[in-house]
Amino acid sequence: MILSTKQMLIEAQKKYYAVPAFNIHNMETLQVVAQTAAQMRSPLIIAATPSTVSYAGARYIVAMAEAAAKETDVPIAIHLDHFEDVTQIKKAIDTGFKSCMIDASKLPFEENITKTREVVAYAHRYDTVVEAELGKLIGIEDNVIVDSGEAVYTEPDDAVRFVDATHIDSLAVAIGTAHGLYKGKPKLDFDRLKKIHQVVDVPLVLHGASDVPDEMVKNAIKLGICKVNIATDLKIPFSNAVKNFFKKNPTANDPRKYMTPGKEAMREIVMHKIKVCGSNDRY
Repeated sequence: MILSTKQMLIEAQKKYYAVPAFNIHNMETLQVVAQTAAQMRSPLIIAATPSTVSYAGARYIVAMAEAAAKETDVPIAIHLDHFEDVTQIKKAIDTGFKSCMIDASKLPFEENITKTREVVAYAHRYDTVVEAELGKLIGIEDNVIVDSGEAVYTEPDDAVRFVDATHIDSLAVAIGTAHGLYKGKPKLDFDRLKKIHQVVDVPLVLHGASDVPDEMVKNAIKLGICKVNIATDLKIPFSNAVKNFFKKNPTANDPRKYMTPGKEAMREIVMHKIKVCGSNDRY
């Protein structure tokens, strides 16, 4: 059974671990994260960006996730990641998604509130939880592009106002992480995260966790992060393994064979990320 992320994140918040949210792109990547989470007894959030939903189809993603959930008793949720279009979010909720992110972070503060409120009103009617973002992370996530000059950190006072005004279920904070790979060394503002955690009750989310040193992620979790998003760190080993397979087997044409090395390379990273989140052996 597909669950909402609400209870998952509340449990993580209480016990100071994080639920990993892995971005999937097709059946193979969904299989890997679901099977590995089940093996490690970890709760799992299967995340899909707008382009993934467009590529695979919302109904296919829901059906695949439901099939995965029937294979295990660990909690599994499917989540809309970085959606900006309210109509698309509503359609996906109607299809069976129980968790969604409305990303109106590039809008002015009050407009972000207004748009987020609309999503919350619809989602809560169908027992679907809502994540929103305050501040802007640099980098590229699907069609969301933010350069270094546009990055904005989350202000604790604004976070309080935003959560109170929107009634969101979780908040993605901007504390120095980036989407994609870093050009330099990651610098996370842990003091800022600590202050936000002290004044905001809802679970906090860390986007852009790929390419961030493990100890930084673990420290962020200690300071209140309950959900960690991982995408780029999965795509690269999967793609590299498939490329290497074709270098060694240039005449290969069976997807079942060339996808397998990609899945195995990705599996190792998923296992590692689950351990970093501290979510293994929780169920």
